[in-house]
Amino acid sequence: MMRRLMVLALIALLPIVGCSRQDVDTSGQPREDAAEEAQEGDDDAGRPGSVGVTGESVEEIAAARNLSPADVSAALKTYMPSGRHDEYLMFASGGHSGQIMVVGLPSMRLLKVIAVFTPESWQGWGTGGTSTEERLAGGDARPGMPVRSADTHHPALSETGGDYDGEWLFIGDKSNGRIGVIDLRDFETKQIVKNPIADGNHGGTFVTPDTEWVIEGGQYATPLGGEYAGLDTYQETFRGHITFWKFDRDAGRIDVARSFSMELPPYWQDLCDAGKKVSEGWVFCNSINTEMAAGNDGTEGGVNFESGVSQNDMDYLHLFNLDRAAEVAAAGENTTTVNGMTVIPLEVAISEKLLYFTPEPKSPHGVDVTPGGEFLVVAGKLDPHVSIYSWEKIQAAIAAGPTETDTFGVPLLAYDDVIEAQVELGLGPLHTQYDDKGYGYTSLFLDSAVARWTLGGAYRTDGEEPWQLVTKTPVQYNIGHLATAEGDTVSPDGGYLVALNKWAVDRFHNVGPLLPQNLQLLDISAPGTTMPVLYDMPIGNGEPHYSQIIKSDKLKGWETYPEIGWDAVTQAVSANATQSGQERVERDGNQVTVYMTAVRSHFTPERVELQAGDEVTWHITNIETAYDATHGFSLPVYGINLSLEPGETESFAFTAGEKGVFAWYCTEFCSALHLEMAGYMLVDPQGVAQATGGDR
Repeated sequence: MMRRLMVLALIALLPIVGCSRQDVDTSGQPREDAAEEAQEGDDDAGRPGSVGVTGESVEEIAAARNLSPADVSAALKTYMPSGRHDEYLMFASGGHSGQIMVVGLPSMRLLKVIAVFTPESWQGWGTGGTSTEERLAGGDARPGMPVRSADTHHPALSETGGDYDGEWLFIGDKSNGRIGVIDLRDFETKQIVKNPIADGNHGGTFVTPDTEWVIEGGQYATPLGGEYAGLDTYQETFRGHITFWKFDRDAGRIDVARSFSMELPPYWQDLCDAGKKVSEGWVFCNSINTEMAAGNDGTEGGVNFESGVSQNDMDYLHLFNLDRAAEVAAAGENTTTVNGMTVIPLEVAISEKLLYFTPEPKSPHGVDVTPGGEFLVVAGKLDPHVSIYSWEKIQAAIAAGPTETDTFGVPLLAYDDVIEAQVELGLGPLHTQYDDKGYGYTSLFLDSAVARWTLGGAYRTDGEEPWQLVTKTPVQYNIGHLATAEGDTVSPDGGYLVALNKWAVDRFHNVGPLLPQNLQLLDISAPGTTMPVLYDMPIGNGEPHYSQIIKSDKLKGWETYPEIGWDAVTQAVSANATQSGQERVERDGNQVTVYMTAVRSHFTPERVELQAGDEVTWHITNIETAYDATHGFSLPVYGINLSLEPGETESFAFTAGEKGVFAWYCTEFCSALHLEMAGYMLVDPQGVAQATGGDR
């Protein structure tokens, strides 16, 4: 009976999954036939096998599709039957798409792209709707200079007590120094804030254990506030920064007035993490370019950034006393203001003991706090080790009083006083996550592998040696970050790991010189050396830099908005909501206001007649109450393209400057009479404007 069920499952499964051939077996080790297959050439390596499989046995199907036993095992572990929901959701940054991608685990199905910083026509984001335009404008860099491109890097899920709570999501825009706030009840961006003292970031976003603060680290040093200074004054006038955005949980918005920044030396600050449990109240960030290289000025002997930023054997791990810094910022006695932002000057950060440094090897990219907060793990891109710092030793070194400082007077904790251990993992370590079995997992960029290694201290209860490499699984290719299930919380789940690989190379069909990224799912449920790759997932829509994986049952999303006329931004019924029977067109001189409803399968009114030069404000309410009864609205020439969720009201405004007849229609398939859900806007260059309501 069991064999019969397996056969039926595989018959349904294998043609759908189409899983790519892996070069590792179920133990996580290279398959014996991988090298031989690679020599067969690109044509054979990419061929899935026979088309139209007719075999009935598991063996016949596997043979016809050229599948190994490891392939079949991986397919069974990832297959999700229609109608069954994934156990986890992964929120991955979208790189230069400017958005966030939502992926189900273990199926690796792309479920949604959340529009954040850049226009997204399908969701009506940044395509004419008043509320979306206002939210995007909140992140504009300079007056009169709208920004509609982005580079999203590090999403952060809100936390309560150090665990994901499924309520809010934050994302940073490296290219413009912005932070986006997403409400996970409707997966919509509610707020975009622009950092007023800097135009870029990288260490953003990260949150404190109760999401009281959203952390945005800087990246490239500049004069704070956007002032001009020559690079020959780099050490004197250029500065780094870290910004602590105050998050109001009740309002669901960043409170800019209660947020603050801290001035830092002109190193390049990088990725951050917040303390947990024993280290809560502190924040930790990497840095590079302690050399303070300013680039090649074109003269003979000039040094490029590539080599100039990589000279020192050690950079500086930044340690911030956030609890104390918040008190100093709130008092306001020793702060300055830059473009409206409260800033703690560097000398105040030093005198108030808010900032300490300790050396970290070399060109680090990530500091990751263990679940209990006892250790900080740092990976140096040009060092084969991960370095583990003890929070207990850090506290002792601070209490003893550091005797050395950096060039700018920042207290420097001696490396030997705070280091707990080093673990040699391989080439190019970048980022570390954790599981529920006392293991750390680190991405190895140059080795193109994921390393599993043992934590020490209270994490070792199974007899394994602490601080030791256990195994490595090859991934394809050049892995950047990785994510484990709830792996940067106080209680990781384990089970799954996703490798965010920078290149796909030959894993998928050649779709032009720009190839997709490759996300690979690994099974980390078994201890020891078993850590196989289960699935390859091409991402052809941006570059996922970082992700977080949350248990899906923590998310409590709305199926429809709570009331008819809901405003997705104010989270209340809109003042412009239109109920059935209230549809109308109002005119006051050349000021025209349209109140419209949308319901399967018509808009009311269906005709709007205008005069050229009319100033038009148009409100549409989707009066549906059924789950997934979304409507769209596209008005040609005037650039309007909206998406209206059930119960939602959206508005847009324009000047009727183009004469003619314009047919609007519903862009979201909604019923059998979807094509009939349309209407006309007529702009008469000479006549008197009128409006006619459609029959209901």
